[in-house]
Amino acid sequence: MRDIVCFGEALIDFLAQPAASADAPRAFAQYAGGAPANVAAAAARLGAPTQFVGMLGRDMFGDFLLDSLRGCGVATDHVRRTDAAKTALAFVALDEQGERSFNFYRPPAADLLFRQEHFSADCFTRAAAFHVCSNSLTEDEIAAATLHGMRLAREAGVLVSLDLNLRPMLWPADAQPRPRLWQALAAADVVKLARNELEYLAEPYGGGEAGERAVRERLFAGAARWLVVTDGGAPLRWYTATAAGADDEGELRGFSVTAVDTTAAGDAFVGGLLSRLGELGVDAAGLPAFLHNRAALEDALRFAAAVGALAVTRHGAFAAMPTRAQVQQLLKDQYDDAA
Repeated sequence: MRDIVCFGEALIDFLAQPAASADAPRAFAQYAGGAPANVAAAAARLGAPTQFVGMLGRDMFGDFLLDSLRGCGVATDHVRRTDAAKTALAFVALDEQGERSFNFYRPPAADLLFRQEHFSADCFTRAAAFHVCSNSLTEDEIAAATLHGMRLAREAGVLVSLDLNLRPMLWPADAQPRPRLWQALAAADVVKLARNELEYLAEPYGGGEAGERAVRERLFAGAARWLVVTDGGAPLRWYTATAAGADDEGELRGFSVTAVDTTAAGDAFVGGLLSRLGELGVDAAGLPAFLHNRAALEDALRFAAAVGALAVTRHGAFAAMPTRAQVQQLLKDQYDDAA
């Protein structure tokens, strides 16, 4: 099985803790996080060979992240360190349903200092998939590095995966994210969007069903051949297209679980999906044939949904990622025809 390579930010999630008493000071627990790092951790926990590529501060938090990645089984050969900025922090509060709200301390941050020349020549040699998200598009130079990495992956025949994972508060106040988002969307083979992100992209096209159809048409006019739209605990939707113009779509129900922390649900889903594709040997060249096999496609999505569902049942990001045995048990419990 070839590597899943995840590029972008790794940061510290400081998760708000319940107050011990009415007059106790507010406390936060430290967890390893960052969307693409979470994907790497999820895939590694499932047994997939993974690499994380990015920049960490040469500080206590960078040390903690490096140890946490390695503790999950993620290879860190391509991680760079810097003294020029500190590791990014995010303070996370949860409501009664486990839904999160963020306060980010970024920029400045070490992950934003990764440059095109920091990619190693052998980064894609053993790769099956290269995964990114939009948090590394928020500034010019890190965006250039992200898009460069996507081009290098495509040139190497590596499947390119993008989870938009849009966090508007990370963008400069005067920025217009959509043009840069579309640069990345046009270069990805597999795109994962949350329902609200699809609606955001559809707004310039009038929104609603017509706007969403316009988004799909624009996506499939680029490199994308598979779009997956998640919607919390609601059924997910998927859409495919081939170079010949044939397409398909479908819906898949999720899992019934009690959510306590949704911080890494989408990242866990993507980690599960990429690990399943890796097991099947699906790369960029093999993706069209895979997408014609509806049973295999839905099996991969069901597996990914189970990973995402289990991740919301515990706190943290890396710490919440399930094992393969736990995923298989959930599939057995809630899908009679899946093992």
